[in-house]
Amino acid sequence: MKCFSYKQRLLAVAMMLTTSIVIMAQQQSGEPNWLKDFTSRITLNGYAQAGWSYQNPNGKDQNSFNLKRTLLWAKAKITDRWSFLFMHDFSSVVQEFYTDFRVTKGNELTMRLGQFKHSFSMENPLSPTQLELIDVYSQAVLYLAGEGPDPLNGVNYGRDMGIEVFGDLADGKLHYEFALMSGQGINRKDLNNQKDFIAKLEVRPINGLRLVASGYIGKGHAIGTAAWNPEIQVGENYKRNRYSVGVEYKTLSYSGSKYKEARPASIRAEWLGGVDGKVGSRGGYITSSIPVVDALDVVASAETFDRNTKVNGWEQSNLTFGVQYWFYKKCRLQLQYTRCLLGEQIGKDYNWLQAQVQVAF
Repeated sequence: MKCFSYKQRLLAVAMMLTTSIVIMAQQQSGEPNWLKDFTSRITLNGYAQAGWSYQNPNGKDQNSFNLKRTLLWAKAKITDRWSFLFMHDFSSVVQEFYTDFRVTKGNELTMRLGQFKHSFSMENPLSPTQLELIDVYSQAVLYLAGEGPDPLNGVNYGRDMGIEVFGDLADGKLHYEFALMSGQGINRKDLNNQKDFIAKLEVRPINGLRLVASGYIGKGHAIGTAAWNPEIQVGENYKRNRYSVGVEYKTLSYSGSKYKEARPASIRAEWLGGVDGKVGSRGGYITSSIPVVDALDVVASAETFDRNTKVNGWEQSNLTFGVQYWFYKKCRLQLQYTRCLLGEQIGKDYNWLQAQVQVAF
């Protein structure tokens, strides 16, 4: 996986310095000061998630402190319809860089070009700052949407390079997204000539309720091998299709930085499936968060995922219960216990205890 080279970083610094010199020169010469207009069009956001984890897989105790994410992104509003976003994870790699152009006066049609989170599944497009679990995504989403470890295609954080059109119709009650992606993931060029197609349709019949279906049709190019799918070899192009259907209900929606103030009661359920080569996989989850007192929520989740539906022993189910306390806007403390139930091909059942602090702006 490639990141920015030293020369590219040096060029970025040089451009910043040049811009600063031009600004100072214009101020001294009495020319119109465009610094105020420039800064008014740039917004900066970021967050960090760090914590502690204990688990005992195969009877072996393991505990460690971790820094999972430290993201910073800048969004530039070039015109009322045209914008650009750049996102970097300082504990990982460059995550996103794309431009949006709103074609219509309203929100009926917008085009996006670059590297971004693709729209397959309900959970993948959501920010980890909003999601209820410390481990963030369900197993099915981690694998089928490319959010987590995939020996065949690597870790791509649910992102890819391509072009997408999206928009809202029928007074916002119908949302659509159609994308053509490289299929190779982030910061890597495409390794085959096929492009992947992703489609999502979302119906919002009443406030807070979403009915969602999404599909993924494509060709993967293996950069590794998977124990549960031994027929696919490194360098091989293979069929990679996915589907998902889900529903979510929230009593309130998050608005801007008011996560603490909103604190909705929510429930989300989704079923997903896919095929890699000749091996099928499927799984689902149901997750809920309920405010109880002050800024304290109770979180519960049940999920299951079978990596190979033709061979027994590759399934895993997780049962999670925990609490979270919002101490400031988008900032929270989380504590969760998970019982992991494993198929015989994976290992023995184990316990998992996690604590995390989230700071976001």
